Amino acid sequence: MEQRNGPISIPEQLFHTTLTVVDYHEETLGPKCDFCVLGTHTTASSAKNFALKALEKLGYQREDFAEYATQVDTPPELWKHGNDILVYARAPSGKEFMIGLQVAPNTESLPAGPQNTPQLPEGQKQLHYVLHCRTDYSECNNDTYHCGQIQGCYLNHKDALFNAKSVLRVPQAEYFQYDERESEDVNGGWPFGEDVIVHAVGLRGEHYNVAVKTVDKAHTKHQKR
Repeated sequence: MEQRNGPISIPEQLFHTTLTVVDYHEETLGPKCDFCVLGTHTTASSAKNFALKALEKLGYQREDFAEYATQVDTPPELWKHGNDILVYARAPSGKEFMIGLQVAPNTESLPAGPQNTPQLPEGQKQLHYVLHCRTDYSECNNDTYHCGQIQGCYLNHKDALFNAKSVLRVPQAEYFQYDERESEDVNGGWPFGEDVIVHAVGLRGEHYNVAVKTVDKAHTKHQKR
């Protein structure tokens, strides 16, 4: 990479804007939860500004929701959605949208680029995120509990797949059920979602999914229609 304007800045951490969508009408066992990344920045302030406008970037307006709140506009003692969630919105149908902010190490040593976003190598268009989502139907007085975590982001899709398979693999004895895709081409024989690489059920019935996703696909899937 050519150095033009002084030394290249490589941040130790990246700041990821996440979206968690909980749909209470699609599942018979319980609500359906989708966890994805909407953007990545090299500074906390840029990521926070992006997160506060993330639903607008998906085509939504405040009036589209029966309830809409941000952490910056709510007194700390009244904010009930967790420190990592910056925006909470509930549609009239009951579907919930939670915009969060997560910090993860810059394992690919990506330099800071324009608008405080990571600068990707020439020819590289997107990052591949390894996402770990846990759903527990037994917690919170029988309400569903969802927890999503970014395990890493990678330039190479194959590196993301390799690391996704290591998230839950050891020890498998802790799971009642453990399913791992041998290849991405499953021809409809994989029931856990096209992006899910590993699915497991814990001994108490909690469900775990490890998926590989991209920002472009997240925007396409969740933009307002």
